[in-house]
Amino acid sequence: MSMKPSNQIVWCDIPVTNLDRAIKFYSGLIGKPVSKETYPGMTIGLLPHVDDGVGGCLAVMEDAKPGVNGPLIYLNCEGRLDIAIATVELNGGKVLKGKHAIGPYGFRAIIVDSEGNRIALHSK
Repeated sequence: MSMKPSNQIVWCDIPVTNLDRAIKFYSGLIGKPVSKETYPGMTIGLLPHVDDGVGGCLAVMEDAKPGVNGPLIYLNCEGRLDIAIATVELNGGKVLKGKHAIGPYGFRAIIVDSEGNRIALHSK
């Protein structure tokens, strides 16, 4: 039985304490608007994604709080990594480790977002 390769990560929820502030931060960071979406019982910041591709959202959650010790999520900043890094502190974040090579996988920077989450920015 042959299975078609697929993405191992299909969705992520990024916990935030202030949704509007986080939407502003991530919109500037990725250079595309993060849309505020309301559904019964919840409002989220929907990260841009293509069709059924890997996606995610920003969400205020009772059972999860922002922090720097959880899983490290890599955001695609292909072709605009330097610009993304430059927006971090302007929008209330902090650069923990500037742009650096990660072997044959390209480059990354490690930041703390406006809510206190540790995030990796990636570009080949």
